[in-house]
Amino acid sequence: MEFLEEDEGAGSLLPFGAEHFMRRAIELAQQAATEDEVPVGAIIVHKHQIIAAAYNQRENLADPTAHAEMIAITQAASQLKSWRLIDCELYVTLEPCPMCAGAILQSRIPRVFYGAIDRKAGAVESLYQLLSDPRLNHRCEVQGGVLAIECGRVLTDFFEEKRRQGKK
Repeated sequence: MEFLEEDEGAGSLLPFGAEHFMRRAIELAQQAATEDEVPVGAIIVHKHQIIAAAYNQRENLADPTAHAEMIAITQAASQLKSWRLIDCELYVTLEPCPMCAGAILQSRIPRVFYGAIDRKAGAVESLYQLLSDPRLNHRCEVQGGVLAIECGRVLTDFFEEKRRQGKK
C-alpha cells in the first residue's frame, strides 16, 4: 500500500484515499435516504479508480438482494468482465450482512473497509466473522470503523425520521 493516513474513526492506519472513498460511499448512502431506502452506500475501487458505486435499492427494485454491496459487486464484475474482483477494495458504510459477506467472498475481493458496526446483522465482525473464517477458501483483509461516526449518523438520522413519521 502507498502512503498511509490515520483516521480517527478507525483508530488505525488506512491506505491513502480510504477516507476519500468512504466519503463517496456516505454520499451514496445519503442518496439512498432521499429515495426512502435504508441509507447504505458502497464503492468498489480497482487500481485507485472507482469502478462501481451503489446504494441500497430494495424498496425501489422490490428485490431483497438489492443491497449496496450486491449491486456494486455486479457493476464491478461487469466493468472488469470477470467475476474475480482481485486487486479491488470495497468501501461500505455499514458492516456487511451474511448475504453480502458471502458475495464478497465469492467475488474474491481481497480488502474490505466498512464504517458503522451492524450489531443486528453484521457478518464481518459483530455477529459472524465470515470474511476471516479459516474454514473458507478465501479470506479478506478487513478494516472496520472507517468514518464510523459519520456513517452511523446517516443511519441514525434516517431511522429517527422514520419513527417521527410513524414508519418502520
